[in-house]
Amino acid sequence: MELRHLQYFLMVAREGTISGAAHALHLSQPSLSRQMQDLENELGLKLFDRGSRRIELTAAGMRLRRRAEEIVDLVGRTEAELRVSAETLTGEVRIGCGETPAVRLVANVIAEMQDEYPLVRFALHSGNAEDVRERLDNGLIDFGLFVGKVDLTRYESIELPARDRWGVIMRRDDALCSRDAVTPNDLTGLPLILSAQGGDELAPWFHRDLAELDVVATYNLLYNAAALAEAHVGYVVCLEGIVEASLATDLVFRPLEPEVTAGVAIAWKRYQELSPAAEAFRQTISELWGN
Repeated sequence: MELRHLQYFLMVAREGTISGAAHALHLSQPSLSRQMQDLENELGLKLFDRGSRRIELTAAGMRLRRRAEEIVDLVGRTEAELRVSAETLTGEVRIGCGETPAVRLVANVIAEMQDEYPLVRFALHSGNAEDVRERLDNGLIDFGLFVGKVDLTRYESIELPARDRWGVIMRRDDALCSRDAVTPNDLTGLPLILSAQGGDELAPWFHRDLAELDVVATYNLLYNAAALAEAHVGYVVCLEGIVEASLATDLVFRPLEPEVTAGVAIAWKRYQELSPAAEAFRQTISELWGN
């Protein structure tokens, strides 16, 4: 399987027709059709459902599309990194971020690097821990920012000087709003909206299995969960400072009592040779927070 075949395949998937893809690639339609047929024969899989007007990807084609995008992207990044001169640091640093106010620490590092290396660019990807870890393992990001109890033994990591506080977001007109903090008994029998990955920290606080709670919804990113709280769907158990919950909104945040906090760490793949730009970022955070 050659790289150009994957690039041609992605163009066909994007255009939806052989003729459109051939025009974009400056190839003849018969030549592109033959190469896509060769690709299917090589893989022993049907990649396309060829309709009368448009071509649709099969299930195998959709899987290949995802991997092909990753491969083509990695090749492009590698070529760009190899073109970096010794005198001028350029390139892109890709960082996957879980939702945490501690991202401001990373933002300060980026601002500092921009002053020193103005040609370096940064790409941020927001996602939950599972998503960030998968992207880190596949080489799609250079660093991952993780919150809470996440197994980082396979990675190099640095703990950041930050602790995120758990609490509850609710409507301002809710009766619980009058309390300074929320206890497990306060939430007994109430509809809850929980983080899909916050169980390890929260189960001991509730003093019960999470399956015994009235969980009406889960979330992986908090912005949408806050909309459910506004709509009276339930109480969002979340980290403080990610969405606005203040006098300017219809939502309020109340911390848990007893207090529950989560640590924050930044990690990268062990034994991986980083690009010059990513290595400069690693050195900067190591100087700031490394042991």
